[in-house]
Amino acid sequence: MNEKVITDPHHHIVPLKVYIGVGIFLYILSAITVAVSLIHLGSWNIIIALSVAGVKAILVALFYMHLRYDKKIFMIIFGVAVLFLVVFISITLIDSMSRGEINPEDKGDIEKNAVIYHSKDKNMLADSLKIEPEDKTDSSE
Repeated sequence: MNEKVITDPHHHIVPLKVYIGVGIFLYILSAITVAVSLIHLGSWNIIIALSVAGVKAILVALFYMHLRYDKKIFMIIFGVAVLFLVVFISITLIDSMSRGEINPEDKGDIEKNAVIYHSKDKNMLADSLKIEPEDKTDSSE
């Protein structure tokens, strides 16, 4: 009975080791996110990063925001919201990952010669924006 405890707003007793354990697990998940960002896995990088971020958000909501110990209706509302978020993000990822399978000309960048990809070339940027570039001199002087 010498174990330190913390009470949540509804006076549930939560052992301190639960908070510490969840905190350590959140640090491990953050390290996984950083490690995966350094490895080129193609389109799987975003899937893994979003999955780890989702797990971290759920852990924070359950333990640090005390959703686990609150009324169950709040857990149901949170679960439905997370489910809809997963569905919408999945649809977006499926669309972006399968782009070009039906129409091969749509695969890749939308506009390969877009100004944004050549922003270092001030003349090209100036021409596209219809402004005078900085390095042109006025011949009337």
